[in-house]
Amino acid sequence: MDELVIDYTERLDLRFSRRRLLAAAALGGICRGGSLLRAEPARAIGPIFEEIPPETSGITWVHENAKSPERYLPESLGPGCAFLDYDNDGWMDIYLVNSGPSDFYTPKQPLRNALYKNNRDGTFTDVTEKAAVAAGTTFGMGVAAADYNNDGYPDLFVTAYGRSILYHNNGDGTFTDVTEKAGLAVSGWTTSAVWFDYDNDGRLDLFVCSFVDYTDKPSCGANKAGQRYYCIPRLFKPTHSFLFHNNGDGTFTDVTRGTAIERAMGKGLGVVATDINNDGRMDLFVANDTVQDFLFVNRGNNKWDEIALMAEVAYSESGRARSGMGVDAADINGDGWEDLFVSNINDEMFSLYTNNKNETFFDAAHKHGIAQETRLLSGWGLKFFDYDNDGLVDLILANGHPDDSIESNYARVKYKEPLLLYHQEQGLLRNVTSDGGPAFSKPLAARGLAVGDYDNDGFVDVLVGANGGAPVLLHNRCGSGNHWLGVKLVGTTCNRDAIGARLTWSAGGVNRSRLKNSGGSYLSSHDPREVLGLGASLKIDWLEIKWPLPSGKVQRFTDLPIDRYVTIVEGKSTVEG
Repeated sequence: MDELVIDYTERLDLRFSRRRLLAAAALGGICRGGSLLRAEPARAIGPIFEEIPPETSGITWVHENAKSPERYLPESLGPGCAFLDYDNDGWMDIYLVNSGPSDFYTPKQPLRNALYKNNRDGTFTDVTEKAAVAAGTTFGMGVAAADYNNDGYPDLFVTAYGRSILYHNNGDGTFTDVTEKAGLAVSGWTTSAVWFDYDNDGRLDLFVCSFVDYTDKPSCGANKAGQRYYCIPRLFKPTHSFLFHNNGDGTFTDVTRGTAIERAMGKGLGVVATDINNDGRMDLFVANDTVQDFLFVNRGNNKWDEIALMAEVAYSESGRARSGMGVDAADINGDGWEDLFVSNINDEMFSLYTNNKNETFFDAAHKHGIAQETRLLSGWGLKFFDYDNDGLVDLILANGHPDDSIESNYARVKYKEPLLLYHQEQGLLRNVTSDGGPAFSKPLAARGLAVGDYDNDGFVDVLVGANGGAPVLLHNRCGSGNHWLGVKLVGTTCNRDAIGARLTWSAGGVNRSRLKNSGGSYLSSHDPREVLGLGASLKIDWLEIKWPLPSGKVQRFTDLPIDRYVTIVEGKSTVEG
């Protein structure tokens, strides 16, 4: 284990953040976990999140869901969204996915995805055409961003009903469609995707969720009024998802054949890569619609065990398959083991699975009140994150029913539904949606959800994709007085994004730990940096990084700064920031 001393080579420009913090100080603190001027907890006297309107942010793009009288199922599932730093300037940019032409839809006007560059002042500029990432030739679903070729720039994989797209980042503000060359021209209907290094060779591989066989586009039928509707896809045949191995030369090989991934026929919508058994290999938790969820445990050498039934995460407590949509993983109780979450449709309730440390789980959603509070909701994008930097994991849920005619048949179920926000207090996730702000009382047809700190103030923001509507950008104005350290990890022997790294830190004598997972939510991709909450502590005692294999190296850092971002490069004895 290395003991390293930090060399501060540069400081991030946080002038915009300081203005916000001073404004929050004038309010006396605006979220749970402590005010700016004192360490004791303080109740919010203002909203935790502020919705930033298009006229302020500059994000004017709107999702086109292609809604038709026939109610074709792909119309109801998008869109995804992403935070990424495409130009490597240290500020999170935004990517938004749109629908497009397909075998059932011809747009009246050309449609496109959108890339917005962060102007570092709270506004964004549309650079889609210059960057060449408009797509427009396929019916887009979601996006997964990561640096698959270890050149320091994040690339984009766009899923779709139709042809998927791999955009290689050229490092000059532009991208190139290298889908065919890379061997990733997946057809059919793909939804969520996740980059992770399943064989620990230092290169990111790709898992792609496949939804249903929609070849014949059968109708769901009509309701009593004769109107067609978006049905639960029980009548559609399941498919298997895909695993692609990164060959290290810009190409990928489909290694699904002969594995449990090929044998497991599902209707995949959400996926997260995490390590459920702490063996150093990344596993996969997949949410399926109307069939059991999957838990693929990585045994090495591309051998996978699908253990969801034995792990008790396949079905509901009553043994029924549900409409799994969004997923995530995090260590919510601080025991060093990853827990799981899955959202479902109304009357099915969501599940929060705590890890029993023996490849089984216990559904604790009732204990936390989440099962009861989500009974009438349909969940899509979701994320575990520490919104107030107290060091404890919180949770946000984006909801909306897939069928826009649901209210004509079910009085208590709505098409557009509110976001939910949970804050961890004394080991329980408590519903604090009422403190979230006006955006949390505004019903949405929400789908994808991404988290990222777009203004670099250390308090993580939220982006929500809305079906047939404008995206919702939520600015975290917590200003809790809690301190933080933002960490960008750069692998050299391991994958450059350091997916699979274990971060352990101590502040005020309290130890915390976090695994750098990949994916999670629904159709979306997140800020790759880790924001470590320090609570009221005025310093971080130490930070330890256990890098993923093939390195597995452990480095320990002392004398770190706080309330700013640093870059830590695997094996280097200095930290930038």
